[in-house]
Parts: sequence; structure tokens; C-alpha cells
Amino acid sequence: MATPDTAPVTISDQRARLTRALVHPAERSTDFDLTPSVAPPPGGRVLRPAGVLVPILAGHDGPRLILTKRSSRLTHHPGQIAFPGGKQEPEDADATDAALREAEEEIGLPRTRVEILGHLPPHETVTGFEMSPAVGWIDGAFDPVPEAGEVDEVFTVPLDHVCDPKRFSVQYRRWRGQRRHYYTVPFGPYYIWGATARVLRGLADRMAACD
Repeated sequence: MATPDTAPVTISDQRARLTRALVHPAERSTDFDLTPSVAPPPGGRVLRPAGVLVPILAGHDGPRLILTKRSSRLTHHPGQIAFPGGKQEPEDADATDAALREAEEEIGLPRTRVEILGHLPPHETVTGFEMSPAVGWIDGAFDPVPEAGEVDEVFTVPLDHVCDPKRFSVQYRRWRGQRRHYYTVPFGPYYIWGATARVLRGLADRMAACD
């Protein structure tokens, strides 16, 4: 909250802070960061390229991150919280192009509404993808249209929530007979974890480093 001696934080201020964070040096991440003992052996592993969009909606109450809840009917990662995005197809120019295409298909976000502010480091997933996150800024109102069969829900989270390292915790579950630890950053009824939370934790760390 602003005091008589401080100016209120504006959307422009928050956008500038995000832009500064995106140029701050950072290393690539993996789903095995917290449990390196379960990582596959290095060398000879071919990762499939994928692109995801980290869409930031500039609202009157501050910037909010748009996320999806995957359909419970999907074979892979049913019901999980995810960024809009997917694997890079031959017709995509690059991973960012794939992210914009998938966002339009999954949540009805026209690529013309998205301004790419920068990128986060690639993230290796347990499913063998190299996920390249592009951070996009969206001005004005946006009414999402979830893709039937793939997306059960589209919702938003305050950017401040997922950019606060104190909001994150480390939990674990059994995976291939071993404990695998991972980040979580819950918000209300939404359990944000795994690759999505790991990418957001990297963004939170960069934001904190720029303060």
C-alpha cells in the first residue's frame, strides 16, 4: 500500500520490473533439479522441442498470470495445471511460434494480442521435452475460450503470488520407486506443481534478484 511519501505501484512499474527480470542471467532448469539422483544418464537423450506461453494479463487490479487446467480425459497429465502450449510442429517457425499457436487453439488467445517481453530458460521435463517458455503481455480485457477435450478450465493468478519465492514449497511423491521432489505454489483450489511451478520459481527468483 502506498504511503504519503511513496507513489502507488502502477501496471507500467510492474511491467518494467518483469522486463528487467527477463534479462537477468539464469540457467536452464529440469524436473530433476531437486532430485538429481533420479535424472536420466547424460548423453544420447534426444529432447523434443516444445513451446509454452507465460501469458500476463494487464488488469485493473494488477497483472495476472493466465493458466489452464488440463482436461481430466487426457492421457498425459490429466487435470494438471499448465501453461498454454505444446510440442513444436514442423510448420512452426520456432518454439515461440508453437506457444502462440497453441495458446490460440487452447484458450482462444489471438497471437496479435500478445506482446512477447522475453523468454525464460529452457526446461527439461520428465516426459522428454525441452520446454521453451515465452513471456507474453496482454493489454485489455480477454475472454478465454477453452478448447473442448483438452482444457477443463482457464483461470488467472495474481502475478505477485507466483513471483514471491516465499509462496513456494517443496513436496515429493514416489516416481519409479524413488522419491521425486518438486516445487509447488498453490493458489486457492489450484495445485500448481511440477514443471509449471519450477518455471514459475525460476521467474520468482529472477524477479527477487532485480528488486
